[in-house]
Amino acid sequence: MQQIADKITAGERISGAEFLLLADKADLYQLGFMANAVRKRLHPEPVVTYVIDRNINYTDICISACTFCAFYKAPEDPNGTVLSKEELLHKIHETQELGGTQILLQGGLHPDLPLEFYEDMLRFIKATGIHIHGFSPPEVCHFAELSGLSVQAVLEQLMAAGLDSIPGGGAEILSDRVREQLAPRKCSADEWIAVMETAHTLGMRTTATMMFGHIETWEERLEHLQRLRDLQDRTSGFTAFIPWPFQPDNTALAEAIHKDQGMEKASAFAYLRMLALSRIFLDNFANVQASWVTQGPKIAQLSLFFGANDFGSTMIEENVVAAAGVHFRLSEQEIRHLVTDAGFTPQQRLMDYTPVRQEAEQEQ
Repeated sequence: MQQIADKITAGERISGAEFLLLADKADLYQLGFMANAVRKRLHPEPVVTYVIDRNINYTDICISACTFCAFYKAPEDPNGTVLSKEELLHKIHETQELGGTQILLQGGLHPDLPLEFYEDMLRFIKATGIHIHGFSPPEVCHFAELSGLSVQAVLEQLMAAGLDSIPGGGAEILSDRVREQLAPRKCSADEWIAVMETAHTLGMRTTATMMFGHIETWEERLEHLQRLRDLQDRTSGFTAFIPWPFQPDNTALAEAIHKDQGMEKASAFAYLRMLALSRIFLDNFANVQASWVTQGPKIAQLSLFFGANDFGSTMIEENVVAAAGVHFRLSEQEIRHLVTDAGFTPQQRLMDYTPVRQEAEQEQ
């Protein structure tokens, strides 16, 4: 164990076998110490970044029917919706009035909307001047399947219409055994990676995520992180990694696994362990985000000592996690107070981690 700790503090890369040994043997304090060492090496200044944005889910109609999702509506459900342009414009203007610099644009895998619909939506949104961080890999694969075009052709058309960057949604666990059980209609692990690699090749930056704490094994968590690290070695296209635990309430997966008592949420202890292990293993990722949306503000503060250097988004609007019964909300001022109280300097950023403005200007 000490040899692994020495490697980490020396800035050396650990192997998959060493990752599994840490996951099995290291205690929370040891993991926090090692992850914090990695964080300080990559970010020697005590700055914690955040972005002001809004999650816009343009439709909740979805054919994927993922068992872990409490948000989607089946195509035949009369309560399913597609946002109008008027609704989109209202949400974007409200975001900009709050200092927002981007929107996170994602939706269900709608069976009937053509690629032209998404191109038109992008052009309409882009006219407002806001950064569009949109369409996770499963959506891109869905667009390619419906249109008969390659993933690269779809991405090129979306970029031409205004898409700026791609979120890491839909990764869940990048293991086909897990994906076949959770979401058999969603893209495979290889397809998810291929979308991201193509995007990086075209010059787009993306984020990466992991939803853990359901049916996956530790070996499958490692497979997920290894795939991400390998791709980052090839492209350097990921800006950040965001891990969060599965939120079981109101989901078919929780009901199927625990029909009587419900499925237990991953603890804050389990979250901090996974966060630290991710920071340690993903040595080629510059940034790791805390997940206050699922963990709440106090655990998010603790995350800053377990490898996270970014507080994520203000999440002016968030619907998917909220559908699972989790309703944490933070304003920009609250995020800045939480970061300051933890002993760090808050800094608003853009998607690519460019600072928005100097702190002295913000405080005036």
